[in-house]
Amino acid sequence: MLEDLFTTPWLPMALALVFALAGFVKGMVGLGLPTIAMALLSLRLAPAEAAALLIVPSLVTNVWQLFNGPALRSLCRRLWPLQLGVVTGTWVGAALLGTPGGSVGSRVLLGLCLLAYAGLGLSGLALPAPRPAHERLASITAGALTGLLAAATGVFVLPAVPYLQSLRLGRDELVQALGLTFTISTLALAGQLMAGRAFTAGMLPASALALSAALMGMALGQWAREGLSPLAFRRWFLAGLGALGGYLALAGAR
Repeated sequence: MLEDLFTTPWLPMALALVFALAGFVKGMVGLGLPTIAMALLSLRLAPAEAAALLIVPSLVTNVWQLFNGPALRSLCRRLWPLQLGVVTGTWVGAALLGTPGGSVGSRVLLGLCLLAYAGLGLSGLALPAPRPAHERLASITAGALTGLLAAATGVFVLPAVPYLQSLRLGRDELVQALGLTFTISTLALAGQLMAGRAFTAGMLPASALALSAALMGMALGQWAREGLSPLAFRRWFLAGLGALGGYLALAGAR
């Protein structure tokens, strides 16, 4: 379907709108591009195809976020076990579950992940900070679980995002840590999809369009962040994400 994208007039516009919205959310709150885009794309595309389309815009925007901060070296030293866990979990998940959209990686599982993420965020609950002596084990465990879920659904927010929030990093450090983790997650998922031939050269025109729309949306979101309340925006974002996750779970179960 994606390789024939430009033969259907409404598809490029719909794709651009999805990624502009996802980029806007990322510009506002520092995350959400793969989550929003994957959820919306999965309404019409197979999860594996949607995940493959995410690779280029997700990688570019996360690398941008990764290098736009003050603490890259110290974060790499502290968070390497998390990244190792992500890569290992993704590849083990690919071997056990198949690419997103396989028998286990379905819209139901994606919907449930979105519901869980939205519910956790809206509840205000937070994971306890790991003790320094246990942080390395906690990091690699959180990374492995994130990778397993990413292999099945194409979304890599759980439990990595709540875990990073539990480390009580400063605001700029947290945003940069999210960029680091999402970059590694995207590369691991890309390798999995390429190995399964779900990401091909025929997707590059659609990926270029998605990237352009995501970058414009992200720039607009960063500008809007100055005049809007990120906290209020995040609540609406989580509520909408939960509703979308519920719809995907119910539709996939039919």
